[in-house]
Order: sequence, then C-alpha cells, then structure tokens
Amino acid sequence: MSRRRQRRHRAASHAPAPAHAAAPPRYTVIDGLKGLGLCLMIAYHFLFDLTWFRVIHIDFNHDPFWLGYRGAVVALFLGLVGVNLVLARRAKPALRAFWRRIALIAACAALVSVASYLTFPQTFITFGILHCIAVSSVLARPLIAFPRIALLAGIGIIAAGNAVELPLFDTPWLNWVGMMTHKPPTEDYVPLLPWLGVVLVGIAVGHWLLARERKAIVMVGRVTPRWLAWLGRHSLLVYLVHQPVMVGILRVLL
Repeated sequence: MSRRRQRRHRAASHAPAPAHAAAPPRYTVIDGLKGLGLCLMIAYHFLFDLTWFRVIHIDFNHDPFWLGYRGAVVALFLGLVGVNLVLARRAKPALRAFWRRIALIAACAALVSVASYLTFPQTFITFGILHCIAVSSVLARPLIAFPRIALLAGIGIIAAGNAVELPLFDTPWLNWVGMMTHKPPTEDYVPLLPWLGVVLVGIAVGHWLLARERKAIVMVGRVTPRWLAWLGRHSLLVYLVHQPVMVGILRVLL
C-alpha cells in the first residue's frame, strides 16, 4: 500500500461516525415527569391494594377526589406519549424501531390482561393504559409533523369523549373506543376517546417545547433527582413489576 493510501486509510479510521448512528437525545426533565407519574400511580395502587385487603376503605369508583387523581395521572402519562413521539421523530429513528416499541408495549398490555384475569376474572383489564398507549401511538403518528392539526383534533376528541354517550359503545367489542353510557366492569379502563386526544395535545406541546430555548429544558433537567429520572427511563418495567411486588409484600405482612 502506498504512503498516500496509508494516510487516507488512517484518516478514514479516525473519521467521526455518521450523524444517523448517534443515540437519540434524552431530556432528563421528561424522564423526571414520567418518574413523577409513576410515583403517583404507585401511591394510588398501594391504597387500592390496602382497600382490596380491607385494611382501609376508599371508594375509587365514585369519590371525586380519587377520580380526579386517577385522571390527572393518566393525562400526564398520555400527554408525555405525545411529547415523546415528537422527540423520537426529531431523532429520526428507523421505522422498525417504532414498530418494535409498539410490539413490546402491546405484548406487555396482553400480559397485564392475562395477569388481571387470573386475579380478577370478573373485572379483568381489557383496555387499560398500555393498550391505549399502543393504539394511540399508531393513530397519532401521522399527525406528528402537524402540531396545529393535532391540537385541534385532540381538543375535539377530548370534548367528544366526555360529552357524547351512545349505547352502541356499551357492547364489550366496542367499549374500548369510549363514548359509552356507563363504565364497563374492569379494573383499569382507558378508552381511545377521550384519551387519544390527550396524546394529540401532547404532540402540540412537544413541538412547543422544541420551539423554545432547549437550554431551559436542560437546566430544569439538571435539578431533576436522578432516581426520579431513572424511574422514568425504566417506566415500562416499573409499571409491570410494582403491583405484583406490593401485593406479594402485603400478603406476607397481612
């Protein structure tokens, strides 16, 4: 090999990796918000478990405070789904990575349904938060690049989901859509309407955040506790294991 070719070979071996090979950026503040949502959810489930074991009594199905508490936690998670769709699009990942993530969430949703059937056969989870995240992510993906349309569609879906009630959607095969006249007998129910609308609003929020000075987002992330960000980065795993762990501990103690 000539000296000129050797120099070219050495230069190529030290060349920086192409931009598309870089890992997508993470915002600690977003992970921290996920972690906060998990903490609120774990507290809710812990009190639910104590009620299930008859240690305390809370009416989760009718008490306005707990209905609002649950709604706020679900809205936080699904809003962040929309924000993360925007951040993922900016990182330009392969389409295969998106579908791999959806397949993982769908598989975990199926696992939750099976586990809840073994525990609550009469009220097992047919369309909970993981089911809603998987389907909403697919339906919202075409609007990731259109924040204004996503915002208007999101507001419309939220309004329709809360205002329209049709007996047609009370049937077991359609109540996952929403707009039912009464909540179906299930331990976790997160229908597409109105919650798809929250994901779409989250897309608009994601664009709004990226349009602002990103240094501010990074600065807020620096004061986010590391343990909270860790929870957010591993939110799916924590979601799957926290309830069996708590129930197991309570069975031993009580």
